[in-house]
Amino acid sequence: MSFVTIPPAADVDAPPAQEPPVINDGFFPDVDPAGIRDAARITNTITPGRLRAAILGAIMAIEIDMRAYAAAQIAAGHASLAAVPATQLDGRSVQLIRYERAVALYAKAELIARMPDFDTTGAGDNRADETTPTIGELRRDAMHAVRDMLGKTRTTVDLI
Repeated sequence: MSFVTIPPAADVDAPPAQEPPVINDGFFPDVDPAGIRDAARITNTITPGRLRAAILGAIMAIEIDMRAYAAAQIAAGHASLAAVPATQLDGRSVQLIRYERAVALYAKAELIARMPDFDTTGAGDNRADETTPTIGELRRDAMHAVRDMLGKTRTTVDLI
């Protein structure tokens, strides 16, 4: 007679262990990994370390586009993105909402690109190519959030 034990499956819906915030540069807000998990529907199968790396990648991608904007706002006397005058939605600055949205979308896009099976169902494990448009859509939506923060249009069309 043999006895085989199987460890319990990870509960992807269980709250993760407390994850410390990702400390930002002072102008842009610190990022709460739990908030990113919730906003981008990132399950607990993604380790805190991998999520943190994806959030840092997202912050760095956004910073490239927002560097001049941040410098201009600081020169105008606004010490942080939260201090920049902006419309309020649900009691929060739309600039902060857009920033958090961009971070969540870029982070999820990076996670899907690096680990294509994390966002597929059991039936979809062998269809990694189908996630490519999703990655593009996530990056597009993140770029839209950044362009909205900058007050730029989303599309430029030139006649050739």
